[in-house]
Amino acid sequence: MKDINRVLTCVDLSEYSKMVIEYALEFAKGLNTELLLFNVINDKDIDAVKTMSPHFPGEFKVESYIERIKAERRLKIQDMIERHFLADKLQMKILIHVGIPFDAILKAIETENVDLVVIASKGKSNLIGTLHGSNAEKVFRRSPVPVLTVRNRDKFGQNL
Repeated sequence: MKDINRVLTCVDLSEYSKMVIEYALEFAKGLNTELLLFNVINDKDIDAVKTMSPHFPGEFKVESYIERIKAERRLKIQDMIERHFLADKLQMKILIHVGIPFDAILKAIETENVDLVVIASKGKSNLIGTLHGSNAEKVFRRSPVPVLTVRNRDKFGQNL
């Protein structure tokens, strides 16, 4: 088996984020593996700010919006690490990118030299994912590295 040195751990700050980190840590247990806690600011949100910007001069600046959102998300992820994963903190690095989520994940696989991706199969866009295909599904189909999809057994388990 190929060495797993870097794991892209997709953290969308939904209820599944903690579980995704737990699985990534469990997989990396005993290995010298770096977890890249990866979050994407969706281009759709940036486009909305660009649309509003001309109507509210000085209030909606795209660059300041992106920096503010990056700072807020970084703090939320750091807080999650402090509350739940303090012992593993040195193994983690936070990355926040802007783009289309599945595309940003695929680009990060290459630019960050990732060996494995851990992602929830459900996140913030359940309805849209049902209609147009989820980010997890698109990553799973196009990723050049293995992808571990995480599901909540209590929510998605079947009574057989």
